[in-house]
Amino acid sequence: MKKTKFTEAKIVAIIKENEAGISAPELARKYGMSQGTFYNWKAKYGGIGVSDLKRLKEIENENRRLKQMYADLSLGHEVLKDIIEKKL
Repeated sequence: MKKTKFTEAKIVAIIKENEAGISAPELARKYGMSQGTFYNWKAKYGGIGVSDLKRLKEIENENRRLKQMYADLSLGHEVLKDIIEKKL
């Protein structure tokens, strides 16, 4: 995935500027991005505050860790199951 030059906090700030009355084409010129990018951001981050965004990232990281733990345990279970079946 391509790394963006905008942080998520900056993206939220740009969306807030639009809500304050600055048009999307004007914001696109000001920050050097396409209007399509702005509308994608607005769909993804619209209505989210910076604190909500931080909490969302924490939850995503926790979810990723839990999925990894489940995958590891599931794999270990399958290996043990195969060993037991071979011995019988």
